[in-house]
Amino acid sequence: MTIAIMQPYIFPYIGYFQLINAVDKFIIYDDVNFINKGWINRNNLLVGGKPYLFTIPLKDASQNKLINEVHLLKNDPWRKKFLKTLQQSYQKAPNYQKVFTLIEEIVNFEPETIHELTLFALQKTCAYMGIPTEIVPSSDIYHNTDLKGPERILDICKQENASHYINPVGGMELYDKDRFEKEGIKLNFLKSVVSPYSQFQNAFVPWLSVIDVLMFNDAEKVTTLLKDYELI
Repeated sequence: MTIAIMQPYIFPYIGYFQLINAVDKFIIYDDVNFINKGWINRNNLLVGGKPYLFTIPLKDASQNKLINEVHLLKNDPWRKKFLKTLQQSYQKAPNYQKVFTLIEEIVNFEPETIHELTLFALQKTCAYMGIPTEIVPSSDIYHNTDLKGPERILDICKQENASHYINPVGGMELYDKDRFEKEGIKLNFLKSVVSPYSQFQNAFVPWLSVIDVLMFNDAEKVTTLLKDYELI
């Protein structure tokens, strides 16, 4: 079995979905500390030809809390504002209606926590993209929060009887291939390749939210984009 483990991000960039698509089981790392100014509750859209950072408001978010303990801010009008921004920015995109319907369903879901929203969003978006990978939260299964860093990752791999672990390329300094190989686990790092696509008449802006990818690319092109990476 091949697995990957990542914190839950809201509408992440295509590389996140490349990672999900590359493995048999994708584990949402929801019982680790929240990261302020990370990608858990924000990402970039294309507005006026430039990146526009949207943020989903949270209640008392803190790096002293676990991700699955951080609640959404109730009675905030962010949903209406977010959907209006999408409409104004993408209504002339070729796949606008189908993608807007998908995002509207996700955004109008009203869970208590950001973890629940991101999990729902990932499951719905993967289904739309045809990604069959099983997605599970780490807090539901592994019960190993006493372990840290590579030791916890290795323990999850062992619990899953995984023979292959894939991590984003940013983790190359954190995880040692020899350490994993001693445990009988192959370790690779996924590096996304920049694959330009048409964004109206603008110069291409890479690494935006998957929303941008879906707005401008049909199912066949999305399947191609999901394979545009290197394993190191």
